[in-house]
Amino acid sequence: MVDADKTSLVARLRASIGVAGRPFVARDAVNQPMIRHWCDAMADHNPVYTDPDFATKSAHGGIVAPPAMLNAWTMSGLGRPQSDSDDAAGSVYAALDEAGYTSVVATNSEHEYLRYLRPGDELTAVQVVSEVSDEKTTALGTGLFVTTRTEYRTQADELVGHMLFRILKFKPGTGRAAQPDSEEAQPAQRMRRPRPGISRDTRFFWDGLEAGELRIQRCEGCSALHHPPMVRCPACGSYDLGYQVSTGRGVVYSFVEPCHPRIPAFDYPYVVGLIELEEGTRLITNVVDIDPDKVEVGMPVELTMQKPDPELTLPMFRPRCPRRRETTLRFEEVAVGAELAPCPIPISRTLIVAAAIASRDYQDVHHDPALAVERGSPDIFMNILTTSGLCARYVSDWAGPDALLRKLSIRLGAPNYPGDTMTMWGSVLSATNQGGRGQVELALRGYNHIGDHVTGTVELELPSGGGEK
Repeated sequence: MVDADKTSLVARLRASIGVAGRPFVARDAVNQPMIRHWCDAMADHNPVYTDPDFATKSAHGGIVAPPAMLNAWTMSGLGRPQSDSDDAAGSVYAALDEAGYTSVVATNSEHEYLRYLRPGDELTAVQVVSEVSDEKTTALGTGLFVTTRTEYRTQADELVGHMLFRILKFKPGTGRAAQPDSEEAQPAQRMRRPRPGISRDTRFFWDGLEAGELRIQRCEGCSALHHPPMVRCPACGSYDLGYQVSTGRGVVYSFVEPCHPRIPAFDYPYVVGLIELEEGTRLITNVVDIDPDKVEVGMPVELTMQKPDPELTLPMFRPRCPRRRETTLRFEEVAVGAELAPCPIPISRTLIVAAAIASRDYQDVHHDPALAVERGSPDIFMNILTTSGLCARYVSDWAGPDALLRKLSIRLGAPNYPGDTMTMWGSVLSATNQGGRGQVELALRGYNHIGDHVTGTVELELPSGGGEK
């Protein structure tokens, strides 16, 4: 497209800025089955969403919907257009499609929750185009960013939330990344990791890894545990040696980050850790799925089986997923600068597809690998509604069931592809007591092996005993 045509297109699109679209009425009222579907997909076990007895005794006084579901209720569903082509937003999207910008990816989302939704609420959404960018060149392709703002109201015309949403509409095949089936895209064969020396006395250990078990040698005479495996029990002298399967839980006893010389078989940076297992033995391995700067002595970790290549399975350890708080954190317990425990979230195809369906997002790039590749992606990838849900889950698990999320603002970066792990991390940016209500702002980060998938902030309210902090 020549510059004059681009200028004309952008001018036509910007004529829709500030024009409200027709009210879009949700097809269904807020309901428990959809809430359960969402919670199953997001692994969100906050009982105020699904346990009537618990919810009745909570600050909510009854079942509420996860706040990050705000825009899921008014998604149009499979095979139905989200916007009419003669609406402001719909006309912008239709014009971009006609100009060849047919692929779409969400980049930013800002939610404001004025109150949590309850079963029976019937939502109506009104969308306004607030910004259209000039044409931009991105890694995905050449395109334009379109920003909309949506208001959500109930059947009683009560304003319950806002959403700012930004998408990139781009031309498929114009990105900087080569297509996966091109010769340039074929990765060079890398050096394999060194092969372990396997003997008659150690084979049980390596066979265990292939079976998905971390086996610790055990003396059948005195029950002493040994690692590395030995020929004879040093405690009682017995040659009768078996094994027991580890729980896979432990703590970082010590660690180091190798820097030089670099070995081609390893990805840098990486951490070598001495892990003390719950059973008492220690194992030298790698600590993965965490920024090396966040590794600490005493950090709880859990086993993850990794395959550096198809012929080798190794036991590695990642941060142990923190337990969900069953009682709500009080404002007086929060300190500015405090860090939330890291939480690894394995990114499986099941998670990507199930959560896309739970959020009623049927964009093909989130469930159809062939079409995702056709649109310039190496595989299906996680949608922004899932990312919002996982961020909200991480925060509410940390804060407890009576914490009230007020704002969730996120920006996407590196995609979450199947087979990766996203590790969530957060820190307290501010904490103020306003009229007996504790206002806390958190910084959030979720990163994978490519880079930061999501960064953003969350504002929430915590119960407070009053007074100034």
